[in-house]
Amino acid sequence: MNQDWHTFLSTQGAHLQDGIARHFGDAAAERIATRDDTVRCDLSQYGLLKVSGDDAQPFLQNLLSNDIREVTSTHAQLSSINNAKGRMLASMLIWRDGNDYVLQLHHSLTEQIRKKLSMYVLRSKVKITDVSAELVCIGVAGADARKTLQALYPALPQQAMEVAAQGEDSVLCREADRFQITTTSQHAIELWRSLSALQAVGSNCWDWLDIRAGVPFVQAATLEAFVPQMLNFEVIGGVNFKKGCYPGQEVVARMHYLGKASRRMYLAHLDDATEAKAGDVLFSTASAEQSCGTVVDAQPSPNGGMDLLAVVQTASHESTTVHLGKIDGPQLRFQALPYALP
Repeated sequence: MNQDWHTFLSTQGAHLQDGIARHFGDAAAERIATRDDTVRCDLSQYGLLKVSGDDAQPFLQNLLSNDIREVTSTHAQLSSINNAKGRMLASMLIWRDGNDYVLQLHHSLTEQIRKKLSMYVLRSKVKITDVSAELVCIGVAGADARKTLQALYPALPQQAMEVAAQGEDSVLCREADRFQITTTSQHAIELWRSLSALQAVGSNCWDWLDIRAGVPFVQAATLEAFVPQMLNFEVIGGVNFKKGCYPGQEVVARMHYLGKASRRMYLAHLDDATEAKAGDVLFSTASAEQSCGTVVDAQPSPNGGMDLLAVVQTASHESTTVHLGKIDGPQLRFQALPYALP
């Protein structure tokens, strides 16, 4: 945690919990602003690991699901680290910082994944550092996001997953109208003030945008719960099937070439006021005794209720109703993802 940055956010009205700005005084209004306007958001719900050293690229290439050689000074990627059974230990967003690699993952897994990666270093010329307290990530989203940032960063990235270095800052385009700026803790305060025309919103708002975009982040509550295909990772660019071996690669490749995922991640909505959370189990009318799925993430919707990503048996999704927590629990209303599934 960066104490100076979080102290500053507190002076700006942030309500902090576990070092994360949950809201700025009116969570409901912030959700509506995220849906309708252009907003700024502190992204401390993510941890940041820096992998540096002469062997950083081959080291990561041997461990992650994607081809790290495709991460350049102008291109980021999604990837995952899996166990030997192909189950995801973490999903992450990766970009370059000079010759180093920055791995952004859910804060609940940062230390665990740092230790896991460190186990593989051995004699490699690699250093793995938690830089969550040194770097600050700020999100800007909405129809005027590009126009707003253009005044600060003339060379904005144009396409999703493009990155542009701007002095000591790095600007990553997540979607057409959503950007993430990574900067030093010293510059973050100045940057936040320069964006003062935009409403500040809590971290849940950014997570809601990820849910609507169909982009999942594994959390401690869902550790080892999914193989990459269950989270549509091969669809959204998080798996490379030609890169060679990595932990769990045989399982992931076999599912791709010889079969299909019996469970997939879907976008859904709950009208009920009951709050869902990552790791909650789901049941279908086909079987009241055995779970048919798991919540990946869920956040309050600006329209009321909850929006969520859920991994569900494809058969249950297609032919039965699916309910949260128990067979007579709140029913999920499935919605269209912004991308097509196989």
